Amino acid sequence: MNQGKFQNKYRVSSIRAQWWDYGWNGAYFITICTQGREHYFGKIQNDKMVLAEVGIIADILWHQIPAHHKNVELGDFVVMPNHIHGILIIDKQWDNANDVDMDFVQTGDALSQQSSKSNPGSQRFQNIGKNTISSIIGSYKSAVTKHANRLGYPHQWQKLFYDNIIRNNNDYQRISDYIVSNPENWAKDKFKTEDKSK
Repeated sequence: MNQGKFQNKYRVSSIRAQWWDYGWNGAYFITICTQGREHYFGKIQNDKMVLAEVGIIADILWHQIPAHHKNVELGDFVVMPNHIHGILIIDKQWDNANDVDMDFVQTGDALSQQSSKSNPGSQRFQNIGKNTISSIIGSYKSAVTKHANRLGYPHQWQKLFYDNIIRNNNDYQRISDYIVSNPENWAKDKFKTEDKSK
């Protein structure tokens, strides 16, 4: 990753796909870590995640995302001791009544079958609201922090988050399997750190 200067400070350049609009329909694999990879969310016992209070908040608020963001669906999700993994699916409905043509990229993503069912053959869509991956994750992180602070639980997110565009059904299945099996594979997880609260 290249570093450049912005306002005389070094910054990490974006690893996001420059050719992709992260508000477009698609399935996205999201990982958000805690600051310093602190174990705010709970611990793994017998290959199962045991949620602490902040972990419960993180879990509940993730499942509320579709109630706050139009045309967003959830795939598999897991809260780990110091990070979360989840799949967000943006599925903006096709609008035949709208005469504005928008650029549409056929990616062969996991949603292509779902989208084609709702409007087969159409290459027009209405960009509804500000549903981008950044705005959704920003709202989610803020909500978790707000509720944790209000209840007096220590919690802090890492500033950035990881996102991958899921390009096809095989990738979708592989990522879903990874998310579901994450607790039992904690010992070899690349995000694993020692629990400093012990």
